[in-house]
Amino acid sequence: MKILILNGPNLNLLGRREPSIYGNLTFDEFYDSLKKKYPTVTLDYFQNNVEGEIINKLHEVGFSYDGIILNAGAYTHTSVAIGDAIKGIKTPVVEVHISNVHAREEFRHISYIAPNAKGVIAGFGLQSYALALESFL
Repeated sequence: MKILILNGPNLNLLGRREPSIYGNLTFDEFYDSLKKKYPTVTLDYFQNNVEGEIINKLHEVGFSYDGIILNAGAYTHTSVAIGDAIKGIKTPVVEVHISNVHAREEFRHISYIAPNAKGVIAGFGLQSYALALESFL
């Protein structure tokens, strides 16, 4: 099984950015623990702060991977284009969020990804990614 974890803007700052919301662990540290926990799964990771690069990656892997775990960050609430890219590919996508976006600012309650996703997992910290991975197994 081949799964891509795709992170959007500002998630490269995990471990330093607002630790009260996002925790103290860097994504690389968490990613290493996921690879150890799921040794039979081929995990790839891509992070980019640019909307078009996220779309390019979805197009690149969206017909050959078994699943995509996507945390589009703030693009979740603004990007019709990412939602359309997901609609246009075959690989199922699970939308994830570290925080419970529904307990935060009202603009975060809208997702342009969710209508095209297999499912949405939010509010379980970095474990949201592990839960998404479990959904593909």
